[in-house]
Amino acid sequence: MVLSRKENLVLPTNEIALRIFGYHDSHLKLMEESFAAEIVARGNEIQIKGAKDEVEKIKKVIEELQKAVVAGNQISKRDVDYAIQTIREEGKLDLYPLYSDVIHTTYRGKKIKPKTVGQKAYVDSIRKKDIVFGIGPAGTGKTYLAMVMAVKAFLKKEVARIVLTRPAIEAGEKLGFLPGDLQEKVDPYLRPLYDALYDVLGHEVVHKYLERDVIEVAPLAYMRGRTLDDSFVIMDEAQNTTKEQMKMFLTRLGFRSKAVITGDVTQIDLPKDTYSGLNIVRTILADIRGIGFVYLTNRDVVRHALVQEILKAYDRYEKEEG
Repeated sequence: MVLSRKENLVLPTNEIALRIFGYHDSHLKLMEESFAAEIVARGNEIQIKGAKDEVEKIKKVIEELQKAVVAGNQISKRDVDYAIQTIREEGKLDLYPLYSDVIHTTYRGKKIKPKTVGQKAYVDSIRKKDIVFGIGPAGTGKTYLAMVMAVKAFLKKEVARIVLTRPAIEAGEKLGFLPGDLQEKVDPYLRPLYDALYDVLGHEVVHKYLERDVIEVAPLAYMRGRTLDDSFVIMDEAQNTTKEQMKMFLTRLGFRSKAVITGDVTQIDLPKDTYSGLNIVRTILADIRGIGFVYLTNRDVVRHALVQEILKAYDRYEKEEG
C-alpha cells in the first residue's frame, strides 16, 4: 500500500475518544480492516495514514461517531459498521437525525431511535401517512418500529386501540385441526407481535390491555367483515397474503385509523401458483397520495452483524442461479 497522506485528529476529551475507539480499540480496528489505511491512537489523538480518499472516509466516520457520542449516545459495533458501510458506498452520512429522534421510551427506560437512514424514512412515513408499507428483509425493524409507533399513538390517545394481525399461512386454512382453544391455535403464528409488545410495554401492561380488548392480536382471517375505526392496525408478514386478502385488509380501515403493512417479498410461503398480495399492491396503489411505500435493504438490518453478511451471500447466490 502506498501511503500518500497523513492526517492527525484531536478529539475533545479522552472519554469521547474511548467511546469512539471501542473496547481495546475494536472500532478503530474495524475501520482499518474496511479501508486501506493505518490508524494509530494515543489518548484523544488519532493519526491516520493511507491513500487520500481512504483517509477522508475514515475522517468522516470518526466525525459522525463523534457527533453521536457528544449527543449522549452509546456507540456499538453495529453503529460503526453502519457508518463505515454507508460512507464507503455513498461517500456521506449524517447520523444526527437518527440519534436525535427519540421515537418512544420502553417501560424499562430504553430510548428507541431509528438506527439507519432507511429506518428514519420509515418512521417519518408512518408519522405523515395513514397507510404505510414497510418492505424489506428480516432484521430491518419493520414490525418492531411499527409496533412502537402504534403504542405511542395509543398512549397519546390518537387512537383508541391497537390491532395486530398476520396471515397464519403455516397453518393453511386448517386451524380447526390444531389442538387447544382458539388462542392456543393462533398464538404460535402471532408470537413475533407479542414479543414486540412485551419489549415496549412489559408483560403486565400488555396482558391488561389484551383483557380490556384495547389491544387485539388475531390472524388475518378474523379481520373479514369488520370496520376498524380509531385504530392503529399492523399487518405483519404481508408477503403471505393473496391479492384478495390484501384487498380485504386494506378496506377494513375506518375513520381516524392508520395501517402499517410489513413484509419481505423474498420470503413468500404461498403456493407457487399464487401471487403475493404484497407484490401486486405495489403496482395497484403506487400513485395514491396518502399511501407510503418504504423499501428497507440489507443496510438497514439491525440484528447480529453476520445477518447482513448472510443476506448478502444469499443475494449473490440467487443472482448467480438466475
